Amino acid sequence: MLRIETFDHLKGGHSFFKAIGHPLVAMGAHALIQRLTACEHIALYDPQGWLEPFCEIHPLKDVPFSHIYVQRFEDMGLERLGYTTKPISQLDPATKVLFILSFEEDLFVSHLQTLLGKNVEVISLKELRLPQEMLTNQRAYLDPLNFATNFAFLREEKGLHTRLMTANYWSSYSGKPAHAWCHLLDERGQHLATWEESLGAAGSSFVIDSAVVRERFGLDDFCGQLFIHIVGAAGHDIVKYGLDIYSDDGTVLSCTHDANAWPADYYAGLPAPTQEEDVILWIQNSHPCPIPAGAVTLSPMGREEEARGVDKEVPPFGTLAVHVKDLFPELHWPAQLEIMAGKYFVRPRYEVVRKGLRRIAHANVERTNLAPDPKIKTLAPLFGKGFILPAPLLPWDTWESHVLPTPMARSQKHLPVALLIYGADGHEMGEYRFGNLPRHHRSALMVNDLLKEVPDEAGKGYGHMELVYDFEAGDEADGWLHALFRYENAHHQTETSFGSHIYNTAMTYKTQPHSYRGAPPGLTTRLFLPTGPQGTQAFCHLIYPASATWHGLSQTSLMLHNAQGECVATEELRIPCGGSRLWRVSDIFSQKDIEKAGERSYIIIRDTTCRLFGYHGLQDAQGRLGMDHMFGF
Repeated sequence: MLRIETFDHLKGGHSFFKAIGHPLVAMGAHALIQRLTACEHIALYDPQGWLEPFCEIHPLKDVPFSHIYVQRFEDMGLERLGYTTKPISQLDPATKVLFILSFEEDLFVSHLQTLLGKNVEVISLKELRLPQEMLTNQRAYLDPLNFATNFAFLREEKGLHTRLMTANYWSSYSGKPAHAWCHLLDERGQHLATWEESLGAAGSSFVIDSAVVRERFGLDDFCGQLFIHIVGAAGHDIVKYGLDIYSDDGTVLSCTHDANAWPADYYAGLPAPTQEEDVILWIQNSHPCPIPAGAVTLSPMGREEEARGVDKEVPPFGTLAVHVKDLFPELHWPAQLEIMAGKYFVRPRYEVVRKGLRRIAHANVERTNLAPDPKIKTLAPLFGKGFILPAPLLPWDTWESHVLPTPMARSQKHLPVALLIYGADGHEMGEYRFGNLPRHHRSALMVNDLLKEVPDEAGKGYGHMELVYDFEAGDEADGWLHALFRYENAHHQTETSFGSHIYNTAMTYKTQPHSYRGAPPGLTTRLFLPTGPQGTQAFCHLIYPASATWHGLSQTSLMLHNAQGECVATEELRIPCGGSRLWRVSDIFSQKDIEKAGERSYIIIRDTTCRLFGYHGLQDAQGRLGMDHMFGF
C-alpha cells in the first residue's frame, strides 16, 4: 500500500502526489536524486511533512543524509529513513548541502536566514516544478487547478480503436483559453508521443481518436494510457470524459466513463467470468515507480483471506492485462471480486471476452471512510424512498437485464436491498426483495423473469429499475449502495455500474440530494451526451428518479451543439416523475439538424426543475450497443 494521500471526501483531491508523479517530473526526479546521492555533509529539511509520500514515489534510501530536520514541533522525534527527526533550529553547522523537500524553496530559505551559513548549498523540489506556462495559478504551485490531470485507457490495435470525447467546460467558467498537454505511453510505460491541443472556445468539443493519433505520429499498434493535463483549468480540477471503444468488425462496442483521477486503496464491482467468458483486468500504473509483483491482489468479495497476488511487476506508467481465470480458475459469475490496488492506479477498466465479442466497463472505488449510518433508516417519510440507485430496464422483448448488488465500502457486512421495477410512464411493474445479503453473496437477478406476466401498460416496452434499502430485511446502510447491471441479447452484451443518491427532495441530509457543483440540494440537471464515432448512433436512457413526490413532469431541454460549442437545435422532453425515456439522437433531432451539427457534435441535457439521471451509449447498424452512466459539468 502506497503511503500517499490522493483524495479526501471532505477536502477533495490532493495535488502533491500529482506534482511528484507527473510524467514531465519523472526524469528530473531521477537526476535530482543522483545528484543528492553524490553530496557530502547533506541534510534534509522536511517543513511540510512530504517526506514519506515523496519516498514512496522517489526513494531516497541511498542519499547519505547526516540528519533529517522538521519545522513542526509535532513532527519531532519521529523515525524517518532510519533517522530521528530534529528541529530545524538545531541545524548542524557542519552541513554543506541542505535539501528542502518543498516546491517553495524561496519561502523556506527566507525562514532560515539566521541558521544557514554562507557556504551551505540549498537544493529543493523547485527544480522539479513544471514550466510556468503550464500553471493555471502561478502564485500557488500546488493549487489543484495546476494539476487538472487524468489518465485514459487508449488502445489502437488489430482493428480496435479508442475515442475520448469531452467539451471545454473550463473556459466556460473562466472565459479564458485552455489547452491540453497530452502524453501517450505504451504498455511498458515508454513514451510514444507528446503533443498539445487547443481546446477551442468555451463549449467546444475535444476529441482524441487513437486511429488519428497513430496516423499523426506514425505509430505501430499500441495499448497503453494517455496522460492528459489541462492547462488553464477553471471551475473543475477534474478531467471528465466519455471513452468509446469500437472495432472495424463490430465485435467491440463499449462506452465507459472517465478514469477518476485519484488512485484508491480498493476497487470493487469486478465480475467473475461465466464458464464461457474471459474477464481481463487492465492494471495501468499511475506513477513513475514500479508496482512490485504481489503488491496488487484480488480476492472473492467478502473473502479477503483468499486474496491472491498479481505475480508480475508493472513498470512505471506501464499496463498489464490480468486474466481473472489465471488467479481464480474456480470462480464464476455471479461471483465478484474486490481489488486491493494500494493506490497504484486510478479506477481500472476491465474487459469481458465472450464468443468473439468484447465489452469494456470499469470497476468502482471501494470507500474506506464509511461506516453504517443508523440515521438513514429514520429518513422516511421526509425523504420517501431515501437513497435510490436507478438503472435502465432495456426493452425486455429483446434484452435480458441482470442486477448484481455490489458491496462498495470496506465496512459493509450486509446489504439489505430490494429492487423496484417501473415502466417508462412511472408505474410500478414489480418488486424483488433480495433480503439481507451477506458481503460474500452471489445473488444476481435476471429481471425478465419478473416481467413475464407484466402487460406493456406504457406502450414502450422498457422502463427502469431502482435498487433501494429494505429495512424490513436488515438495518445496515451507509448511502453508498452500488450494483452491476448487465444486459444481454442474441448479438451483444454490455454492462455498467453506479451508486445511489437521494433524488429530488427539498430537504437535505449530509451531501444529499447530491450536486455535481455546489452545495446540496442538487435539484437541476446538466448532462453531457457525446454523439459517437462514424458508423454509430448515440442513445440515451434518461431516468427521472424521485425519493419523494416531486414535479409531475420534467421540463427537459436537449441542446445539440456543433464542434465549436454553438447550439444548432433545441428540443424538449417531458418525462413523468418516476419514469424514463429511452431515445436515440435521430428520434429527437431532424436529419437536417444532425448534418448541421456535423462531426464531433454533442448534446447538453438541461433541466432546472428536477435532477435526472442518465445512461449514455452507442448503437451500431446491427443493433449492438455499449452503455455507461453519464456525467455533467
